Formats: sequence, structure tokens, C-alpha cells
Amino acid sequence: MQRKDVFVSEEELKRQKEFVQQVRGLYAEKGKTPKALVETYGCQQNENDSERIKGMLSEMGFAFTDSREDADFILFNTCAVREGAEMRVLGNVGALKHLKAKRPDLIVGICGCMMQQEHMVKKLKSKYKHVSVIFGTHSLYQFPEILYKAVCKNERVISLIDSEGRIAEDIPVYRENTASAWVSIMYGCNNFCSYCIVPYVRGRERSREPEKILEEIKSLAQNGVKEITLLGQNVNSYGKDLDRNVDFADLLLLADKVSGIRRIRFMTSHPKDMTDKLIETLPMVKKLCDQIHLPFQAGSDRILEKMNRRYTKEGYIRLVERIRTAMPNAVFTTDIIVGFPGESKEDFNETIDVLKRVRFDSVFSFIYSKREGTPAAKMPNQVPEDLKHKHFDELLDVQNKISREINETYDGKTVEIMVEGLSKTNETMMCGRTSGGKIVNFPKDDALSVGDFVHVKITKISTWSLTGERV
Repeated sequence: MQRKDVFVSEEELKRQKEFVQQVRGLYAEKGKTPKALVETYGCQQNENDSERIKGMLSEMGFAFTDSREDADFILFNTCAVREGAEMRVLGNVGALKHLKAKRPDLIVGICGCMMQQEHMVKKLKSKYKHVSVIFGTHSLYQFPEILYKAVCKNERVISLIDSEGRIAEDIPVYRENTASAWVSIMYGCNNFCSYCIVPYVRGRERSREPEKILEEIKSLAQNGVKEITLLGQNVNSYGKDLDRNVDFADLLLLADKVSGIRRIRFMTSHPKDMTDKLIETLPMVKKLCDQIHLPFQAGSDRILEKMNRRYTKEGYIRLVERIRTAMPNAVFTTDIIVGFPGESKEDFNETIDVLKRVRFDSVFSFIYSKREGTPAAKMPNQVPEDLKHKHFDELLDVQNKISREINETYDGKTVEIMVEGLSKTNETMMCGRTSGGKIVNFPKDDALSVGDFVHVKITKISTWSLTGERV
């Protein structure tokens, strides 16, 4: 794809804005404020997509609700990475059949990664006839037109663009979090890990122009956002498709200069593209948080090769050591897949060895799930489910012990956190995160707001969080 073909044209975006006004007018004529419910599954990129969908809905005159009974439009933004997420979506969509029968005007929609899979769209078309809006990741910018057809013409609208995907700038964004924000710097993936469906449903890598990214960050800062997370399936490869000499290290330094932003995070980072320049740049980014999310997926070189990860166990560990030399306070988190086809007990033990040597603060661990259309789904020697779960539990036991030991080193220390709001488990407590991403709970203070920075002395430790008193 030529660079000039990566972007949705201004004419097309203007056309979509006209549909925004037409939908708004339709509901205004009815004398009502429509309500929408958007449920999101999957990764941070999906969360960011939902923020853009809600931004368009807001401009179309919609308010938002958490009640399916009250909603005029219910949309599921889906994930295709794991079978469990797909099953939850289908279960929730199926449960709406009776609600649709009671309320014929209710519009039910599904979008996102699941809808870029032909077999899934066929299933929805034949078995879920109460779903009237279906569109994939590449059609997101066409959402106003799609909804207009569903509302005005009472049509069943299916929009699936079979392409590498394009970048649509200046789509409105609705963010509920006023202090933190996702900022997508690129879309798609070129890596084709053998277990992963992402390149097939999100297309090849497309980097946003750095000027547009900086415009968004500056706008966020002007609206009170204190912390940004730069998003991409592999942020380390940002800029490879640009027609200029700007890479991820350069982008970090540019973002660091934006006044008003206090913290910068990024994810996800592929080990094979962690360059010398990037490692040398990390300590130069003054606002960069200590947390480095660096997926290793498996500890066995044999399994890593089958996964098409393009690095080795020892190479990964050396990379961690180099980053720790550059950033002595670095806090590492990671992703791990348990039960990849052909994984033996010896292979699994290599993964446990990485846990013990690197000592991650926390891990996101997943049991391998077949994804139709990926090479791994056709590999022989699929691991039995009971063995997957046995190894998964063993991995959690090892990591929980490590996480607890690391947290115990914080006892009595004073840490700076950014307030995120009330604790989800105790309404008398507030919570926030350290630069390293650790959750810290402390007594509620009505004088504090989301986005405030406070210092807390840690007095209580658990495996997953810290508790303390303000100082």
C-alpha cells in the first residue's frame, strides 16, 4: 500500500459528518434523547476504538447508559484473540433476542475484530437475525452512515472492508477518564506470530503522522489529561512505513516536550524491535513511567521458533538486563501463553525459569486458544486441556510468590501515585497507581480529584496491591 493510500480522504470524512447530523436530526424530530450502551471486549486498542465510537454517538445526540433495558442502541465491540471472549459476546448477543422481541425499535450491533472473520459473520447472519448492525475494524470511520441506514431505513447493515485498513484522523473521542488517555500511534501488525489473529483482522502496520499524534496529545493536555499511553500492536516498529526519518524513540522525545502531561506509558513492545537507539532513549524521556511491558510468551527456544517470535530465551533475558542498566528503576510486566501446540513439560519449565530469573512484577498469562486462520491452529500435538490448566495453575503459583515478594519490598516506603478514583472494593478508600503501575489504596479524601498526584506511605501489602496513608 502506498503511503498516500493509507488515509481516509477528507471528502469521505466530511460525508460521514453529514450522516452524523442526519441521525441527530432524526431523533430530534422524535423529541427524544436516544441512549446507547457500548460494551467492549479485548485489548486497549479496542477500548480506544470504543472511545471513538462513543465520540461519534455523542455528536449524533446519544446519551450513554449501563442498562440494556434503557438503551435504544446496544453495540458490542469484540475481540477475536481468544475463544473465551468470542463465546461471551455470542452469549450476551443471544440473550438480547427476547429484549428485541419486546422492543422492536431496539438496534443491536456488533463490531470489531470478530467481524473481520468471515466464518463469524456468516454465523451472525444466519443465527442472530435480531442483530441489525455488523461492521469490522476497517469500517469504523463509516459508523455514522451505518447507523443512519439502520435507524432511518430500518435496514440490516453489514459493512466489511477487505483491505489492509486505513487511518481516519479527527474522529471525535468520548473519554470517561478525565486524567488518563489512550493515544493510538499506529494500527495493525506485520509480525504474524503463528498463534495470533491480529494481522488478519487489523491489517498491516500503519503509522499515524507524528504531527497528528502530537496535536492529539496537546489537546488532551489542554483538557486536563495528565497521563497518556501510546498504543500500538508493536509500538517499537512505529515509523517504519513513514516517508520520513521518525521512529518510536523520536516520538517519545517529542511527546515528552508536551506541557501539562506528567506521565507517559506505552504498550505493546515487541522484543525483536527493541533497538539500541530506543534503549538509549528511554532514560532521556523525563516523563516516561517505570513500567515496561515486554511480552516474552514462552521460555523455550523451540516453542518461540514455532510461534515465529524471532528471538531466543537468552536474548530476551539479555534485553531485560540492558533495559535495567539504562533504567535501574524499571518495573517489568509481560504476556505468557501456556499450552502452545507441542509444548512439553521441559518447554514449560523454561518459561518458569524466565519468571524466576527476570522476576516480573506481574504477568498476563493465557491458556493457548486455537484461532481459525492462524498457522498454530493446524499444528500437530495440540496440548490436552487438563495439562494446559495444570501448567497454568503452576505458573500462577510461581508468579504470585514473586509478586508478593516484590511488593513486600515496598513496606514502609513512600510512593507517588496518580489518583484514579474510589477503590472498586472499598468505598471508604481511594486508589491510584505508581509510575511502575502498582495499585495503591489509601483512605478517602473528598478534597482529592482524579488526576491529582499524592504521596502515600505503604503500611500494608498484598499480592496484587499496596495500601497506605497519605504523607
